[in-house]
Amino acid sequence: MKSPLGCSLLLKKASLAGAFFVSAIWLPGAQAFCPAPKNLASAAVQRVVDGDTLRLSDGRSVRMIGLNTPELGKQGRTDEPFAVAARKRLEALVAASDGRVGLLPGKDSKDNYGRTLAHVYGADGANLEAQMLAEGLGFQVAVAPNVDLVACQQAAEQSARQAGLGIWRRSPVLQASQISISGFTVLSGVVSKVQRNGGGVWIELQDSVVLRVAPNLLKHFDVSALEQLQGRQVEARGWVVDRTRRGGLKNGQARWLLPLTDPVMLQMAP
Repeated sequence: MKSPLGCSLLLKKASLAGAFFVSAIWLPGAQAFCPAPKNLASAAVQRVVDGDTLRLSDGRSVRMIGLNTPELGKQGRTDEPFAVAARKRLEALVAASDGRVGLLPGKDSKDNYGRTLAHVYGADGANLEAQMLAEGLGFQVAVAPNVDLVACQQAAEQSARQAGLGIWRRSPVLQASQISISGFTVLSGVVSKVQRNGGGVWIELQDSVVLRVAPNLLKHFDVSALEQLQGRQVEARGWVVDRTRRGGLKNGQARWLLPLTDPVMLQMAP
């Protein structure tokens, strides 16, 4: 069996090779990539909160698994690019499904905010996260153990990236040295050091950002492959944390920390 890191790299190559095919048939045949299972629970949608969150008529908030869309402005902040477009597109997809969606809860069914974690499907069986990704209106994310649709969602994102749609019209990928604020990001950098200790595996990028695989997640990664990344250009994504706010940052340590939640969140740079 291939290693998780190796599988994700091979999948990326396959997705790129088939990107034209995916984009050419995506709109009429989206359900073919992340097909809906039978007997999905149906729910009425009260409103679309943003591009990746729904409020149901029964009061539940649903966070869509595998999709992270740009943030709407809050507390005086401006909307991130394509945030409004993502919300409007999800509203249109829900409306086209007569205001009802099918839900497939994740293995972890709740997030830290109490929201229901689920894959969301339209009346035609299309996975709405994959649809949004295929149109370039969000980023694929993977947080174990809710990773069942990683392959088809990655293919959807790659089709949008290859075609330069939405957020991929102008590359959102930052160099590691450009990180200046906490939050979700996609970044690229050269691995300057890899270290394993009781805190997991630490992958440092150009003395600016350190990627961390926590001990409880190491079983999902090919650790030997991670240890051979020094000197390689990689692309990582996730939620960056400012370590100075936690206190205890030692001299010489990178300020920014990006926890890796699944092997698909780390790729060889294209």
